[in-house]
Amino acid sequence: MMKNLKMINLDKIGITASTACAIHCAILPFLLTLLPLWGLEFLATPALEIFMILLSLLLGVWSLNKSYRIVHHNPGPIIILALGFGFILFGHFSGIEILEPILIPLGGFTIAGAHFLNLKLTKSCKHHH
Repeated sequence: MMKNLKMINLDKIGITASTACAIHCAILPFLLTLLPLWGLEFLATPALEIFMILLSLLLGVWSLNKSYRIVHHNPGPIIILALGFGFILFGHFSGIEILEPILIPLGGFTIAGAHFLNLKLTKSCKHHH
């Protein structure tokens, strides 16, 4: 059981979750009128958006912090993660509606990039410190 848990790669899950969040936020404005016709109106709920953001935050902080402390000691992925969440927060709370569909997907892809960099750094480190 414990061995199976170690096989789970949080960065790959984080890349998937962050990319899904970015795609969701990018295409949602275009599909908003069609979702009820397809029975997918739940995709436009604020609860799903908050869940996706919190899932990305949890995965990001957990995975990148662990890799930073134990494996590669490179702060780059954590800085990129913070930048991605900064884009999302600014997109949501700036009050500038035209920026929301740009900054929120950009934030999701930036978070995915942080996980990707973390994965590369972790794989390139030959030993755990």
